[in-house]
Amino acid sequence: MMDAKRLARGFKATLGARAAHVVANGLLVVLLTRFLLTNAEYGLLGTVLAVCGVAGLFADLGLAKSAARYVTEYRETDPGQIPHVLRTALGYRLVATFAVVAGFVLFGGRVAHLVGHPDLAPLLGLGGVYVAVYSLSTFAVIAFQGFNRVTYSAVTRATGSVCLLAFVSLGVVALGGAAGALAGYVVSYALAAAVGVGLLYWKFYRDHERAAPDAVESGLARRVLRYSVPLTATRGANVLDKRVDTILVGVLVGPIAVSYYYLAKQISTFVQTPAASLGFTVSPTYGEQKADGEMKSAARLYETTLEHTLLLYVPAAAGMVLVADPAVVTVFGTTYGAAVPVVQAFAGYVVLQAITFITSDALDFLGRARERALAKGGTSVANFLLNLLLIPAFGAFGAAIATVATHSVYVAVNLAVVHAELSLSIPRLLRHVAFVCAITAGMSGAVLVALPYVSGPLSLAGVVLLGVVVWAALAVFSGLLDVRRVVGILA
Repeated sequence: MMDAKRLARGFKATLGARAAHVVANGLLVVLLTRFLLTNAEYGLLGTVLAVCGVAGLFADLGLAKSAARYVTEYRETDPGQIPHVLRTALGYRLVATFAVVAGFVLFGGRVAHLVGHPDLAPLLGLGGVYVAVYSLSTFAVIAFQGFNRVTYSAVTRATGSVCLLAFVSLGVVALGGAAGALAGYVVSYALAAAVGVGLLYWKFYRDHERAAPDAVESGLARRVLRYSVPLTATRGANVLDKRVDTILVGVLVGPIAVSYYYLAKQISTFVQTPAASLGFTVSPTYGEQKADGEMKSAARLYETTLEHTLLLYVPAAAGMVLVADPAVVTVFGTTYGAAVPVVQAFAGYVVLQAITFITSDALDFLGRARERALAKGGTSVANFLLNLLLIPAFGAFGAAIATVATHSVYVAVNLAVVHAELSLSIPRLLRHVAFVCAITAGMSGAVLVALPYVSGPLSLAGVVLLGVVVWAALAVFSGLLDVRRVVGILA
């Protein structure tokens, strides 16, 4: 019972923080696309953030997730080792971050020419600072996950999210263009890093019981670093999937196409909030249950999580396809009409990424990071090559198709590894998928009937609400959705 209450509390905190991020970032995207930046400037911002995301891999090196994994393990077996785990991981992280910042200062101009955007050069020096502060904030977020205290992760995330709306807008007004927006990102994540690292020190490090120097487990620092290797490989492949494609669109097509692609990715990120929150909250529990030998409980927990994720995201993806045309033009303006097919293509990615959110972290905490890294590496290389093939022919839409195709393979491998580890009930899951598809068909029919009546923001909202109501009614009638249970968790 206490575990259920703790998970519910953590889920609500994480969902609240991510919801704050979605609201703040959604308003920010509307402000930037409609009022503050031109299409080219918004595409330039998306490109520099993608470059920073690639560089951030070398600042992160999987160390935060490795530390979280060992924190979870030692909480159950030897708590005195935890301060040494944190100190070791953060020390490695700071050295790596310093190297990345130095690289931006020394080679920023060359990187800008390499990606075909010389106008990026003045932004990349500031981009190095962005990488540093973002890296520190994410270290704290993931470390809190290892302690299974995701409420503190939520506080750190929320700080950055709320600050983004204020400081990015202020930066554009004060400094102008993509440079002003990037300055706002730096200030926002610097504040988030200060909050996160401060909480980590005061709540979990300063007064924590610690083993004497001669009692520190032999080879502890080496194990933290070694387990970070497959995590770094996975994160590198993830960066290849999520960042390099944006850079390739800019190099092969241009900044206007980047603005369409980056906008579509932002929309898909908004939709993924519940799955990201659920996966982040639940994942440490798998590690705890494995340490306690409760594999059947872990299997039932994963099955329940997957079922609810599919119930939410398969209909949501169908809705994205149906309403993308009027929604994109109504919300972001007619200049972004060409982004509609890209948004529709990303609907499939939304479902795949939702499954990834509840699966990938679970594999890391179950000690199966190596298998995930191999799968991610292979599919990411395939994604890169497919991007090179499809982007020249189909532009941003081709990049979206490449992402969906290769991510499908990655998700299939992840599910196979989870099944090998937990022995899932396949018949139960297949029955659930059949019911979800039937509910999706019913909801889609209602939306299709109402779509011709969309003439503005209010009628668009009415059609979306109709789809939600039909989905909820069918989900409750089928018995797949227990309203009282959901309300009990969220209350």
